[in-house]
Amino acid sequence: MSSEDAALEALAALGDPVRRGLYRHVAGTPGDVGRDAAAEAVGVSRSLAAFHLDKLVEAGLLEVCFRRLSGRSGPGSGRPSKLYRRAEGERTVSVPPRSYDSAGRLLAEVVERAGLDGELQAAARAAGEASGSDPGCEADPVEVLRARGYEPFRDGGTVRLNNCPFHALADQFPALVCGMNLAGIEGLLKGLPGGQSWNAAMDPLPQGCCVALEAAEGAKGAEGAKGAEEAAPQTAPEVAPEATPQAAPEV
Repeated sequence: MSSEDAALEALAALGDPVRRGLYRHVAGTPGDVGRDAAAEAVGVSRSLAAFHLDKLVEAGLLEVCFRRLSGRSGPGSGRPSKLYRRAEGERTVSVPPRSYDSAGRLLAEVVERAGLDGELQAAARAAGEASGSDPGCEADPVEVLRARGYEPFRDGGTVRLNNCPFHALADQFPALVCGMNLAGIEGLLKGLPGGQSWNAAMDPLPQGCCVALEAAEGAKGAEGAKGAEEAAPQTAPEVAPEATPQAAPEV
């Protein structure tokens, strides 16, 4: 099977709206997600969620791990729960075929070799500000970043970004691409009406984006009051029910 056919088959698995909702929930949640939490998030039964989650695993879009959520080990600690996370790798399809990723790598290599980091950051900052000033742009920076694929979530008073839209390029040219990304988000915050209440800074996640948002001085009190109501919170771990000693993993 060609890589294009494999990508098409994987993406076809997202045609079902329930399956698509489950994938978005798992992919957008930092850490691993259990069946109960996923079912509750999309409003379906646990058994239906389990069926669709396992189909997403078969398609290579999710990965599975087993872990005891009780934090205990040994006899009487309960059986491990089946948990899901977004799978590594990317799947893209273009009809007709295009290769923008190859052009992006070539351009990034030329910019890096020429030492044009500053010029790239200035261009990214200007583009971000112009985008944020667009009358049709959402005023809430968190929602703007969500719409652009960053998958923001709350971590205390910090808004972190669970996904890097430039992941492949950032892996190859981290300083160049992460600097561009930070400058673009800084420009976006400057252009957005509500952006002045946030500051962007480098604070990389082990998995995810290198940029995080902190409430600016003078806005921290208001942000603290709003808390997790306005952004996707981290999903609390499911608590595994008591089970018989040395039970087999959930399947």
